[in-house]
Amino acid sequence: MTTELRYLDFDYSEDTEGHGTFDAMASTTPDKTPEVQAEIAQVLAWAEATFPNARGALEEGAMWDYDLQQMQEDDARFDTVTLSLSGTADFCAALREQFALD
Repeated sequence: MTTELRYLDFDYSEDTEGHGTFDAMASTTPDKTPEVQAEIAQVLAWAEATFPNARGALEEGAMWDYDLQQMQEDDARFDTVTLSLSGTADFCAALREQFALD
């Protein structure tokens, strides 16, 4: 069963070692930020549940890792959240299947 994402739209890239990275950015009004954060929490909870205790530096043998950044515009009209998920081929394939990422 796939999970639909409303705010996160991922772009995929791959390095020469076969590790993949999914990058997403959501820029919303502050009232929608909790929904974006909930979606991010859902993705990260899935990653931890599916690949438990496997998060860390990929170059040190971990299966997945992430980087999360949040910024608020100076005029406070928009919040921008960026999420990068990196992982092994198995992690990337499972993430693609779970969240219908093409």
